[in-house]
Amino acid sequence: MSAPSETRLVTKVATLYHEQKLTQRDIAKRLGISQVTVSRLLKRAEENRIVRTTVISPPGAFVELEGVLEKKFGLTQAIVGEAHSNTEESIEAAVGAAAAYFLMTTLRSDEIIGVSSWSASLLAMVDQMHPVRSIERCTVVQVLGGLGNPSAEAHANHLVTRLARLVNGEPCFLPAPGIVGSAGSAKVLLEDSYVKKTFSLFGRLTIALAGIGSIEPSSLVASSGNVFSMKELQEIRSRGAVGDICLRFYDANGREVRDLAGNRVIGIELDTFGHVPRAVGIAGGKRKYAAILGALRGKRINILVTDQFTATELAKG
Repeated sequence: MSAPSETRLVTKVATLYHEQKLTQRDIAKRLGISQVTVSRLLKRAEENRIVRTTVISPPGAFVELEGVLEKKFGLTQAIVGEAHSNTEESIEAAVGAAAAYFLMTTLRSDEIIGVSSWSASLLAMVDQMHPVRSIERCTVVQVLGGLGNPSAEAHANHLVTRLARLVNGEPCFLPAPGIVGSAGSAKVLLEDSYVKKTFSLFGRLTIALAGIGSIEPSSLVASSGNVFSMKELQEIRSRGAVGDICLRFYDANGREVRDLAGNRVIGIELDTFGHVPRAVGIAGGKRKYAAILGALRGKRINILVTDQFTATELAKG
């Protein structure tokens, strides 16, 4: 077949298939050629750019922006939710909804799921989840103790218990405060058999989810009582900290800041969290921008769930 003749046939097949929506079988019958030949000609149409596929993102889908973040920061995946306005309340709801959909569509049976105990973003996530009926035998592990306040402990139990129910799994609690009064107290608690049992699961997590905290605490954390003293916060800032994951602080480049309070935290280590196969950071908003950027630069997470306003700024930064 001459080149012009083949080009004409390639174009004809492509037109019948893509514009007139005929099946490959119908095209083969209509043109008197084999279905294998139709398939070959359709492939040739793509190779010669006679057919070009363009995906147009509908409103609320930010696939191109997600791709920029994935490439820029080496992320396995970026998920960008649509917030109606650039306010903390709107962003929290959008990020929670995006995280809920991500979790519902990616979880598999036998997962060991780590969750930070005190995060407004994670609470928003579980509030917007539906039961995942298709999976079983999951374990939901609390990777940070409650923050030493009865209200905080109630929220931690609610988060872990509800997520376990949603994924047909079993909860595994960390029966300790998130931060204690002294290094000595932390050492004693870490020897508790129940605490040690939970810690033993940290290295087996298949997915870990945590909010990304700024040095300035959220209203949710603030309402649970002072986590750190003013002196401790000043010391943390003076050492260059910009944010935390599970109360483990890091600087603008993601390097861990060993603050005065670090040896009083009962929870997963920063490096352990980052080595989970799917280490998911869930956060957005102006107040958390520096903290999110630091986590990305330091490879502290490999999946980010955020909003379009924050994502746009991160793409520039």
